[in-house]
Amino acid sequence: MVTGATGVLGEAFVDCLADAGAKVVLIGRNREVAEARAEMVISRGGEALAIVADVLDLAQLQAGKELILSTYGRIDGLVNAAGGNIKEAVVDPTEDIFSINIDAQRKVFDLNLFGSIIPVQVFGPVIAASGGGSIVNISSMAANQAITKVLGYSMAKSSIDNYTRWMSVELANRYGEKIRMNAIAPGFFITHQNRALLTNSDGSLTPRGQSVINNTPYKRFGDPKELGGALVYLLSDASSFVTGQVISIDGGFSIFSGV
Repeated sequence: MVTGATGVLGEAFVDCLADAGAKVVLIGRNREVAEARAEMVISRGGEALAIVADVLDLAQLQAGKELILSTYGRIDGLVNAAGGNIKEAVVDPTEDIFSINIDAQRKVFDLNLFGSIIPVQVFGPVIAASGGGSIVNISSMAANQAITKVLGYSMAKSSIDNYTRWMSVELANRYGEKIRMNAIAPGFFITHQNRALLTNSDGSLTPRGQSVINNTPYKRFGDPKELGGALVYLLSDASSFVTGQVISIDGGFSIFSGV
């Protein structure tokens, strides 16, 4: 299962899992995009199911769970890819730091943190009942470094790291080796949410985009396809002794001092 499957990174996740032979369930709010991507997987000889649901809507997720069970009878893996930022939550350097939009920060925080926790609450018991499996959350470079403008997003991703570690221990204590939880932390990839922050309309870099490139040893943005290897690894038995970890896929951004 991939939440946020209608996004840029979500599409890459769906593609790499389908290529690895998984039966993929796409969960997103955009019916047209979800169904089109599911059809694309099917046209390539794979199996896919599109479900329209908001990750913050418990009833919609529960309805999706019933459809998955009636179709496949089990759930082996969950990728919590729903998230991102919104324009109203960006804190501009000229803005009064004591007058930030609290409602917008809360909305972004809820989407990124509880938009991952709630699906685990709904689908986790099914994974346990299916014989076990793996859950992968999506962290960020903003989780452990101060990155300007994205306050609510940064706080939520820091919480994702903490939740990943906390929940992995609780799952092990209660279910043994049946359910593992890890996270991947993408570096800078161009998505719908950050495109205007990192690039101009003509494709050139904004000052912020140039700063990212300057502080990335590989001197480029990532290709969403480059997340696939770590994702398949964490969902597969190849990582059977790995839990509670956050794996950075960032071209060296997180370890570069800038000097």
